[in-house]
Amino acid sequence: MKKDIPFLPVEGVHIAVTRYMERSSTESWQVYIINKNVFPIENVFIRSKGYGYNRDGEKQETSVLRHHLPVLDAKSYAMIELIMPEVFHLNNEYWVSYFIAQQVYDKKFIFVPDSIIEANLSYIPEIKMQGVLHL
Repeated sequence: MKKDIPFLPVEGVHIAVTRYMERSSTESWQVYIINKNVFPIENVFIRSKGYGYNRDGEKQETSVLRHHLPVLDAKSYAMIELIMPEVFHLNNEYWVSYFIAQQVYDKKFIFVPDSIIEANLSYIPEIKMQGVLHL
């Protein structure tokens, strides 16, 4: 039963939305998972979706995407997906679940509407890129 599973707090795992400037001077946006821990995390499942309201006040949702990483090594990162600026006005949710040994960990990282903007960009040393880091 779910009530019998102890859910410990997630520490050292983060999601970042980064801006990447391509050679043709066009920008693309990518979503990364970062493991700052000194140990690997295993069986990493990430479910992403966007939801909220469009500029006209109508309800809007994106498709739900699911990703799996067998292992994310200690002090490493992996790209999850590309993200389009056209969905930055939505809540962009990344629900991350993983294992350390036999213990399951799980956390929702939600980038609230219009939080992925130029003013919120900072340098993320783990991936050597500018982006918005969700702790």
